[in-house]
Amino acid sequence: MFFISWSKSLTLLEFQEYGLWYLGIFTRWVAAPKIISLFSGCGGLDLPFHKSGYDLVWANDFDESSCRTFERNISKNIVHDSIENIDIDSIPDADIVVGGFPCQDFSQIWKKPGLDGTRGNLYTYFAEIVRKKTPEIFIAENVRGLLSANKGLAMETIIKDFRSLNPGYLVIPKLVNFSSYGLSQVRERVLIFGIRKDTAFNISFPAYTHGKNKLPLTTSKIGLKNISPKVLNQEHMNIQPRTIEILKRIPAGGNFTAIDKNDPYYVKGMISHVYRRLHPDEPSKTIIASGGGGTWGYHYPEPRALTNRERARLQGFPDDFVFEGKFGEIRKQIGNAVPPAGIFQFVNSITDYFNGDYESFDLNKIDEHISQISIKNLMAKSNSDFNFYASDLIDDNLFTS
Repeated sequence: MFFISWSKSLTLLEFQEYGLWYLGIFTRWVAAPKIISLFSGCGGLDLPFHKSGYDLVWANDFDESSCRTFERNISKNIVHDSIENIDIDSIPDADIVVGGFPCQDFSQIWKKPGLDGTRGNLYTYFAEIVRKKTPEIFIAENVRGLLSANKGLAMETIIKDFRSLNPGYLVIPKLVNFSSYGLSQVRERVLIFGIRKDTAFNISFPAYTHGKNKLPLTTSKIGLKNISPKVLNQEHMNIQPRTIEILKRIPAGGNFTAIDKNDPYYVKGMISHVYRRLHPDEPSKTIIASGGGGTWGYHYPEPRALTNRERARLQGFPDDFVFEGKFGEIRKQIGNAVPPAGIFQFVNSITDYFNGDYESFDLNKIDEHISQISIKNLMAKSNSDFNFYASDLIDDNLFTS
């Protein structure tokens, strides 16, 4: 008997407002594909797969509150421990491995030691699990700063290591700005797709839906529309009178630099996020996970910090996704997450494989071609805003303007 999952087509706004999931995915597999999730966090990368009927057989994160959030919303099959302590042989086999290996050592906001940092090499655990479990597909995620870490050597090393895994993977990196898929936040992330060559799966990469000559970008005003005061995680922070005065001096979309240095409420910030306010007619700037005073992200026109539910909305989480933990822990979970509403297009493409709805192609031929070009040039191709297939990467003329 075939497993069928069908969800009604809703707009991204309706999805956020009513806590419903829009994927428009029809599945007809005999058994749900199995997924291993590494460095899972609260589950932003996993939620679209879970809602589409995939089977999350094993997950892992070292943060206790994130694990509780994952258990409440996605699956109880999550192990609370550092990946370094996990016996890989104890992990079940799976068809897909996904995960966002720690990004702090690659961040563009703070100092970034890259592969030389204490957590920069944790991607090797991801690679080793892929090597031992030989999934048909893997997706690794990280911040944009990965591209420049160690003067570009970090990205080159990671791609090289992924390409060397047996039985052989076609590895395609793509820089994604999720606002181009309708998210009400400017958020850039590197996604690294690995397709096992013997599958002959000619994966498609969905065209951007929003931006120039497309649908208008989704603004923060739209993203925060109609949040019920009764929804969980909507608690407001206590705000000091001085902070209110500071915010009154900052216009929509502005930050601390809008305050004159002679003003008694002038503050000196180290990063652009300090006292950054939303612009109602633009997508939000990137939501961050942590930081000192003034980095909470601030509402406009109300002179206050954003609630965690508002942050979650800007990240594309549905309102029925409930976060566990203290206020600051939840902020961290949201800020570290992959926007689930920005991932569903890629889930749709991957589901084509498990449905058998794809044309086979010799992936070795693609790999031979893209292995001869630099990571920079490969990224320039894969970042194209139109729909293309992996096999299109062979056609250099297709990607020239």
